[in-house]
Amino acid sequence: MTFSRILLSGTAALALIGTSACVTDPNTGEKKASRTAIGAGLGGTLGYLLGGVVGGNTARIIGAGIGGSAGAVIGKQYDDQIKQLKEQTAGTGVDVEEVGNQDAILVRLPDGVTFATGSAAINPGFLDTLNSVAESLITYPNSLIDVYGFTDTTGSTALNQRLSEQRAQAVADYLAARGVARARIATQGYGEQYDYLRVKTGDNVNEPLNRRVEIKITPISQDDVAAARGN
Repeated sequence: MTFSRILLSGTAALALIGTSACVTDPNTGEKKASRTAIGAGLGGTLGYLLGGVVGGNTARIIGAGIGGSAGAVIGKQYDDQIKQLKEQTAGTGVDVEEVGNQDAILVRLPDGVTFATGSAAINPGFLDTLNSVAESLITYPNSLIDVYGFTDTTGSTALNQRLSEQRAQAVADYLAARGVARARIATQGYGEQYDYLRVKTGDNVNEPLNRRVEIKITPISQDDVAAARGN
């Protein structure tokens, strides 16, 4: 069965996306919605992905003691890390995607596998996968890490906001416990705000995948470090 994956700010926005917004992955032949087209169609609602890191990068770069990578090195490290993450998480339901033009890497932890309904406790069966993600983050230390939490619409909006924050915190704490420098990590909860739909090709059936956490990995260059330090 073929699926295309679409990131939306709400299910009503599906009407804004036509077939012209689709691209085909040259490696898999899978049709996916163009992130650029979606971002334009929704008026920039993907800002949490395409924007800067949570809280700005200056204090976080200094606090984490990041040295940064030379500009010529970042592209290779970026490609190498995406390849490693895809290989290490293959078959787990994790999506690993490029954000922007090598601006960041997005690791999307799957709905219903990472957390049970109403829970911020990481399912024990998913810890091996998180261990692999942590290993990659340690191997490539010159980056900042934003962990985003999301929920479905079960329960009140206020409850879901708190739950999304707790889910992001749980994943951040686990990564730190596995040896990822805590100063590199920030968290943000989005509650019910952003639906993530898997659209079954040909059947027009939308399956919301919203009990999830996303890990955004933003590479830091030596220029970023110099700017943070005021050099």
